[in-house]
Amino acid sequence: MPTMTIAKALNEGLRAVLDNDPTTLLMGEDIGELGGVYRVTEGLKKDFGALRVVDTPLGESGIIGTAIGLALRGYRPVCEIQFDGFVFPGFNQITTQLAKLHTRSDGMLSAPVVIRIPYGGGIGSIEHHSESPEALFAHTAGLRIITPSNPQDAYWMIQQAVTCQDPVIVFEPKRRYWLKGDVDTSAPASDPFSAHTLRAGTDATVVAYGPLVPVALAAANAAEADGRSIEVIDLRSVSPIDFDTVTASVLRTGRLVVAHEAPTFGGIGGEIAARVSERAFLSLEAPVIRVGGFHMPYPVARVEEHYLPDIDRILEALDRAFAY
Repeated sequence: MPTMTIAKALNEGLRAVLDNDPTTLLMGEDIGELGGVYRVTEGLKKDFGALRVVDTPLGESGIIGTAIGLALRGYRPVCEIQFDGFVFPGFNQITTQLAKLHTRSDGMLSAPVVIRIPYGGGIGSIEHHSESPEALFAHTAGLRIITPSNPQDAYWMIQQAVTCQDPVIVFEPKRRYWLKGDVDTSAPASDPFSAHTLRAGTDATVVAYGPLVPVALAAANAAEADGRSIEVIDLRSVSPIDFDTVTASVLRTGRLVVAHEAPTFGGIGGEIAARVSERAFLSLEAPVIRVGGFHMPYPVARVEEHYLPDIDRILEALDRAFAY
């Protein structure tokens, strides 16, 4: 199996869909000649031409609006939003138009648009280049939201997003773009909207997604030195959420910590905590504990390490869970 970075795996996944489906096209700011800020689309314009890999004006509302029109005409556009904080000029198009077209037309229309959004911090950048707005979109029914944490998932999930009949937002953890891993390009891909148990454990469950999955795994390894067996689940899909996998784990372990970079207030972790409390109340040995960013604008790069959840904060949450 070839070894790739997440960025390269996304590039190869996009190449595969461009090869296999002539109705697929890519569009976004600087994705053609430059190959994107993170070079995810590097080389694709050269191989597929300017009509399939389109450099757009700097206007996210126009990018999304054009993609909706293309989708209604039978195309499968894949939009790149250059940075997470740049998506908000297109927020209205995504949440009031794209997400609702299928229902509004009583199922007669579909809009298979994919929106790629690099998200999260850890790259020493400024606020509108380091945010985690996934909960804002997960609140809107009609959107599917996935986030790969490794190259294998990145390669397959971007292809599955393109073939999905529903609009899909792919949140790509930008500080993990250079994370390497083996990619099996021949293996059948699993359901992109299901969670994966990456590490089995018996004493507590840690759920994470996107950029915090490596942190959760490192925390579980550190906890093992204290004699604690921690199960780690990669959520993979933020909407829909695979509550069955999470609940089954908590029924065995009795404790749950949910970790994400986005602020805990109003975040995905709160929804998971509420659902698990309903489903597994009598099995819980402690309250569900959330670990996330603080309820504040993303800080300047010099102090972002104090904002981002790290191994120590997950371990501290586990200590609190075991203290009950």
